Amino acid sequence: MVGVKVGYKGNANFGNVERVKIMRPGRLTAIAATVLVSAACAAPSGVPGISTLPPAPLQSVPAGVPDALDSQASPSRAGVELEAAEASPSARAEIDAATLKPSPSATTSAVKPPAGEDPVRVPPPRISKFTYVFPVRGCRVSYARKQLVLPKTTIWAGKGCAFVSPVGGVVHEVNASNRWKALTDHGADREGRFVSVLGADGVRYFGGHLDSVEPGLRAGDRVGAGQVLGRVGDSGNAKGEGANLYFSVSWPTAAKYWWVRRGMVDPWTYLDAWLNGNPTLSPAQQVAAARSRVGATPPCRTLCASKPVKKKPPRPVPTQTADPDGVTKG
Repeated sequence: MVGVKVGYKGNANFGNVERVKIMRPGRLTAIAATVLVSAACAAPSGVPGISTLPPAPLQSVPAGVPDALDSQASPSRAGVELEAAEASPSARAEIDAATLKPSPSATTSAVKPPAGEDPVRVPPPRISKFTYVFPVRGCRVSYARKQLVLPKTTIWAGKGCAFVSPVGGVVHEVNASNRWKALTDHGADREGRFVSVLGADGVRYFGGHLDSVEPGLRAGDRVGAGQVLGRVGDSGNAKGEGANLYFSVSWPTAAKYWWVRRGMVDPWTYLDAWLNGNPTLSPAQQVAAARSRVGATPPCRTLCASKPVKKKPPRPVPTQTADPDGVTKG
């Protein structure tokens, strides 16, 4: 109260305290009016404009409800509501179940996809005038998609699987003999039996480590895409490593530049497309760019030298020497 002086006087006999208030004149009338209004509100009949109903019970507020409710309630009430929510496992379980697994509405359950035919597979766009096929036919295959030493790939397949021409063209080289020897390791013989085709797109396609070459196949023969050229094997330096096809792409050169046919462009992007993608994806542009960059007959830089052949030392020839004492023995 404003302007109120409060004094206290103790009573030693009863141990209680009597509070004596000295108030400003005119305040007693206001206090008396306040008491009368409070008594009227507590009566069952009430006062017009003032509700006599008891306050509504507090409802549980689950954890995580936005703090906007706290602005409408006192801090003590918000704390009571949160404690009530945490203390009611059943209410919390119902809220979690409704949140995690909402029941489908009548509109959602009534929606059905329209009836129609199966989707039609649209062929990929044609990006060149050539159509290619994967170089191994009729067998399960796997191949590397990373350059290890040379820009080529090893296509693993069963022995005897068909090696076919990837595109129509002309047979460029045929080697039906396995001339490779581990003792010498000549670079030109490392792929064993092989066939190369100069495609109509200007690219040379090379397949090595063949078990056999198609009978009667010769350089200059015209072949179509998918025509059998030989059978997968392990000739050359692949002996004992499992049947596989050494596959590479390059541009045509004379036989003495054998290192070019081993591969000048990474081929696996095109193999992926020919196997299950776009059969019209052509390596011609990339091969032409590589040739322009390094020249038509670049020098060999990787795995070029053969093993040196060790020459046997000459056998000593026995010679007759004179007696040091000059004595002739007879």
